[in-house]
Amino acid sequence: MNDMTPSGLPPAPPAAATTERPLGALFGSVALPVGGGTVRRFLAFAGPGYLVATGYMDPGNWATALAGGSKFGASLLFVAVLSSLIAILLQSLSARLAIATGEDLAMQCRAALPRPVSYGLWICAEGAIIATDLAEIIGTAIGFQLVFGLPLKLGVLVTVLDVFLILALQRLGFRKLEAVVIAFLVVIALSFATELVLAKPDWAWVASGLVPTPAIVTNPDMLYLAAGIIGATVMPHNLFLHSGIVQTRAIGASLPQKREALRFAHWDSALALTFALMINASILILAAAAFHSKGHTGVAELQEAHRLIAPLLGTQLASTLFGVALLACGLSSTITATLAGQIVMEGFVRIRLAAWQRRLLTRLVAIIPAVAVIWMAGESATGQLMVLSQVILSLALPFAVVPLIWLTARQRLGALIAPRWVTVAGSLIAAVLIGLNLKIVFDALAK
Repeated sequence: MNDMTPSGLPPAPPAAATTERPLGALFGSVALPVGGGTVRRFLAFAGPGYLVATGYMDPGNWATALAGGSKFGASLLFVAVLSSLIAILLQSLSARLAIATGEDLAMQCRAALPRPVSYGLWICAEGAIIATDLAEIIGTAIGFQLVFGLPLKLGVLVTVLDVFLILALQRLGFRKLEAVVIAFLVVIALSFATELVLAKPDWAWVASGLVPTPAIVTNPDMLYLAAGIIGATVMPHNLFLHSGIVQTRAIGASLPQKREALRFAHWDSALALTFALMINASILILAAAAFHSKGHTGVAELQEAHRLIAPLLGTQLASTLFGVALLACGLSSTITATLAGQIVMEGFVRIRLAAWQRRLLTRLVAIIPAVAVIWMAGESATGQLMVLSQVILSLALPFAVVPLIWLTARQRLGALIAPRWVTVAGSLIAAVLIGLNLKIVFDALAK
C-alpha cells in the first residue's frame, strides 16, 4: 500500500496528534517570514542548532576534555574534531526525520518498532538523560561553589531550583528561551577566548593533535577518555531533542517548504556544532597548555583545575573566568536536558507531565547518586563520576543512532529519504561506535 501523498511526502499526522505533542503549545509557534531573502528566512529559522550545541559543551565535556588534555596533551584533539563531524551528520538525520514526518525520533520509534523494543530504547534514552543530568548537577554545583563560595553539597540541592528557571523561560516563548541559551554560550566563548590568550599555547604543537595516533586504540586509558569525549560530544538525548525542537518552526506542508526547512536545519546545526567544537577544543587546548605542558598530568577535577589555573597562568582572572563559564554552561545545558526529557518520555510512553514535574523527577533521580558519591567518596571523586557519566552516554549512543539511521532510510520518507551515502556513512559510524564500546567493556573486564 502506498502511504505517500501526491507531493512525495508521508501524510501529515492527524489533527489530534498535533495537539498532544511533547512540547505542546511550542509546536509550530515560531513563524517563518513569507517571502524575503534567504538570509532573512534562515535567521528566522536558526536557533534549534544552538540549543543542541549546548549539550555538546556541558560540564561533562569539561571533565573529559580537562582529563584528556592534562594527561595526553593535544593528542585527543583529533577525537574532538571527529566527534563533531559525526555529530553534524547525525543531527542532520534527526532534523530530516522530524521535517519529513512531522514527528520526533521517540514518536517514530514507538510507531515503527515492536513495543518491547520501543520500551527498551526508552529505558536507554532515560538512562542517558540521567547520566547527562548527573554531570550537569555536579558541574553546576561546582560553578556555584567557585563563583559564590557555596558548599558543594548545598550547591547540588540548589540545582533543583532550575525547575522554576525552565518554567519562566518557556512561558516567555521559544525564541526568548533560545536567546537566553545563546547569551550563555557567548559568555562561555568569551571566557575561553580570554583563557587561551592568557595560556599562550604552542599552536604548532596543538596542530599536531589533529593527526590521529594509534595509541588512541591501543592505550586503554586514552581509549577510555576518547570514548568519554565521543559520549560527551555525540550525546544520545540530543538526537531526540533536535527532532523535537526543530518542529517549533511553522515549516509548512509542501515539499518545497520542507526542503527549504531541511536545508536551513543543516546550516543551523552545522554552524552551531562548529561553534561547540571551538569551545570543546579550547577546553582541551587550555588543559594541554596550562597543565600537561607544565607537568600536571592528572587534572580531572574541575575544582583542581580552577585552583591551579590562576597560578599557572599568572592571573586571578583565569580562575574567575573559569568559574563563570562553568556556571553558564551548567545553567544552559539544564534547559536543553529538560526539553529532551519531555520529548523522550512523552514520545515513547505518552506520559504527559508538567515541565516542572518532569524536571523535578529527573533531577531527584540524578541527585541521589551525586549526593551519595560526594558524601561517601568526598568532593575529589566528582571528576571521576563526571567522566564515567560521559562513558555511559557513549555506551547508550548506538541505541539512539541505529533506530535513527533505519528510520531515515525508509521509503516512508518519500522524497526526503536520506541519501544513500548518508545512510552508509551513518551505518559505518554506528558500527565503529559499537566496536569501540565493546572494546571498552572488554578492557574493563580484563582489569
